[in-house]
Amino acid sequence: MTQPANPSRLVIPSRREFLRSSSAIVIGGAVAGTLSVSRSAHAGGDDAIRVGLVGCGGRGTGAASQALQTEGNVRLVAMGDAFADNLAHSLATLEKEEPLKGKLDVPEDRRFVGFDAFQNVIDSGVDVVILATPPGFRPQHLAAAIEAGKHVFCEKPVAVDAPGVRSVLATAQKAKEKNLAIGVGLQRHHQNEYLETIKRLQDGEIGDMVAARVYWNGAGVWVRDRQPQQTEMEYQMRNWYYFNWLCGDHIVEQHIHNLDVINWLKGAYPTRCQGMGGREVRKGPNNGEIFDHHAVEYEYADGTRMFSYCRHIPGCWSSVTEHVHCTKGTADISGGKIEPHGEKAWRYRGPNNNPYQTEHDDLFAAIRQGKAYSEAELGAYSTLTSIMGRMATYSGKMITWEQALNSELSLAPKEFSFEATPPVPSVAVPGQTQAV
Repeated sequence: MTQPANPSRLVIPSRREFLRSSSAIVIGGAVAGTLSVSRSAHAGGDDAIRVGLVGCGGRGTGAASQALQTEGNVRLVAMGDAFADNLAHSLATLEKEEPLKGKLDVPEDRRFVGFDAFQNVIDSGVDVVILATPPGFRPQHLAAAIEAGKHVFCEKPVAVDAPGVRSVLATAQKAKEKNLAIGVGLQRHHQNEYLETIKRLQDGEIGDMVAARVYWNGAGVWVRDRQPQQTEMEYQMRNWYYFNWLCGDHIVEQHIHNLDVINWLKGAYPTRCQGMGGREVRKGPNNGEIFDHHAVEYEYADGTRMFSYCRHIPGCWSSVTEHVHCTKGTADISGGKIEPHGEKAWRYRGPNNNPYQTEHDDLFAAIRQGKAYSEAELGAYSTLTSIMGRMATYSGKMITWEQALNSELSLAPKEFSFEATPPVPSVAVPGQTQAV
């Protein structure tokens, strides 16, 4: 796996650097010159942007639909997945969408199945690749796409371990050198109420942040039973949410959204964290190794704290929200509401948008206009924030940013094939497990 030449030199960007980078994401500012639109975005010889989808599950299918509904001539020309039934279901779903009529051109010879499907999609004459496989594959697939000179939309999280994060950071640098765009599926950065609320808070409307609370508490996600004909690799791939080499645990796969919002507000990343977690209800044969609850206290360099909670347990209080406490008031960021002490509250009343669509609108507009566009580093560092939290809850230890970033613990299997032996699930025991 590709890594930076000297990972230990990777440091947390300053607040000024972070804010400058965040602004560039939205406006497509000239960070690294212009994108190679003439060379890459018209590979088919016309004005169409040709899209390839890698990973045909629900999110990949949705991302393909949103890409095809961006302004201009866009066509889906190749699809790839580990499983033929996933690909067929995804294509059938897209064919039923009225807005996509005339935008699907995926003949059988551009439908690819198996572990090498990603490379076949990349090599099939596409301009933009959508990466929506389970997160464990994304560093490898992103590196291959950028190596081949493709623009990318990559779902979050971008990795499941520190070697994967470092790989993505190295790939992000290569993408800049090649003037290739990378969008990452942290769609709150493209949601109107978040943009306005975060701007007001960063402008100091209720003073300085003292602490934040973030939640991804819900009942949980699907479970897929083992089938008699499946190899262990196929079973884990089909039930990918419950195995860390594929998913990273739900603190990484889902809670990243909430952690990312506070990083965005702070213009910084945590310097250390500690936490606790475990399994109260996830004890069945199909529940793999992930926890069902995590509680993490993150500390930033200025001493402020982010209190993070994520839970997958039915029948409990549910909340997917972000809140901040400042010196002159409080805010419900997810609700677009700011409440100054002793003054009338402000609530976002502007137009609502579909951030899943807008994130694709912004990416494809940047590609067509030849503007620099990169969310890869933002995605990598917020992914690391999530992994750092998992390291803390699994180990029971205080984990520093540098420990997390420089960890050599790889979760990837030694071989990718359906006959290969995947990593053996191992439920962490705090106080005993070495998670870094």
